[in-house]
Amino acid sequence: MRSSLRPAHRVHLRRRGLFFLSIACMWLTLLPVSLPHAAEDASSMDLAAQVWQYLTTPDSEQANSTLASIMQRPDATIQAVQDILRKGQPHGLQPVGLLPDEEVVVRDRPYRVSLSIPQSYEPTKDYALVVCLHGAGFTGEAYLDRWKSRLGEQYILACPTYPAGAWFTRRAEDLVLATVQLVRERYRIDPNRIFLSGMSNGGIGAWLIGMHHAPLFAGLAPMASGIDDVLFPFLENLRTTPVYIIHGSQDQVMPVELSRKLAGELKNLDYPFIYREHDRTHAMAGGHFFPREELPDLVMWFDKQRRTPVPKTVTVVRDASHLLPFGWVRIDATDQIASFSEDLIDKRDDSIRQRIYARLTAQVTGPNRIEVRTDRVRQYTLSLNNDLVDLSKPVVITTDGQPSFEGLITPSVETLLRQARLRHDPAQLFPAKLTLTVPQRPS
Repeated sequence: MRSSLRPAHRVHLRRRGLFFLSIACMWLTLLPVSLPHAAEDASSMDLAAQVWQYLTTPDSEQANSTLASIMQRPDATIQAVQDILRKGQPHGLQPVGLLPDEEVVVRDRPYRVSLSIPQSYEPTKDYALVVCLHGAGFTGEAYLDRWKSRLGEQYILACPTYPAGAWFTRRAEDLVLATVQLVRERYRIDPNRIFLSGMSNGGIGAWLIGMHHAPLFAGLAPMASGIDDVLFPFLENLRTTPVYIIHGSQDQVMPVELSRKLAGELKNLDYPFIYREHDRTHAMAGGHFFPREELPDLVMWFDKQRRTPVPKTVTVVRDASHLLPFGWVRIDATDQIASFSEDLIDKRDDSIRQRIYARLTAQVTGPNRIEVRTDRVRQYTLSLNNDLVDLSKPVVITTDGQPSFEGLITPSVETLLRQARLRHDPAQLFPAKLTLTVPQRPS
């Protein structure tokens, strides 16, 4: 299946052939046989089949060919395609229970992913997903028992394994995104209830990956961890992504001051977060552990969280290696800014130490009016839908206080499908987009 990640991140799934077969069989069973409007229904179903073929084929040539075919269909209206996408991809029967030895391939290297699927799983029902990142010296499988009994039948749990728990690397970042993609391809996941958690090194990964890809997650839950203050500007990305922080006051591995400082930064930003500091100790780990007593409250927090898929205000801070879509905005080009290497906590570069990043805030400030504020941004793209503006009327956009666009932005099926293939998110559908150059300030 086509991943929403870059080519190096594409996911290889075990039982891929069975997966495609189950999807094909599901469509066959849904084809009408003797209803009065069978011809009309068959045409509609054929459109749905073509849409999912376009979205899921890993072959770019086949994808382009399928897209061209869809564009020739008179029934391929924006509304019809949106209805198909909102229903979500049909899922067939899949294994349930504990699946400790699944596999995902990232950059031609296989990684192990351990899954826990409710015994009562139904392929027509949406489930929340918790991705949990282990600490150094552990594996994903070791975390299954710690979580599954508390999560209950409403959650799917995914625990990838990465060598030494080095979740602060680009390859580990790719693995987390590929894990989410793996589970979403095989099981029916509520796009607004995906959570990222981690303990110790895994908590560092939850912070880093969660900040860079905040629009994907309904919430983050880092435990006994922290990040260097040169990375604090990326906390601004969490404007609509709440955080639940857990740390032990007697932690001698990751000092509790790390989480206290992060909680203070989130408070200064007036962003949603919960900070839980406990004084428990473990016979083997001292204060550096995740007490079972804290899990029920965390799960209750998960139960209440729902992602806002298209918020009216978005803030994104980027280094040069993460110029990717962020919700309905994307920074396309920047001035000279910091760029991370394969190490997401790279501190060797002067521009990183000086926190030289690009920043953009886009806000819907009134009917069909969007105000954008930038710092070190040369060009940006807005992806739009009718949740943000009325696409049948002119839109006014200002950039850094200056008028930058006024007029109609024409939605199209092609834009809708290309965005859907990129994002694979039925709650983020954008049939229109606009790319603007930032007016340069006088030197």
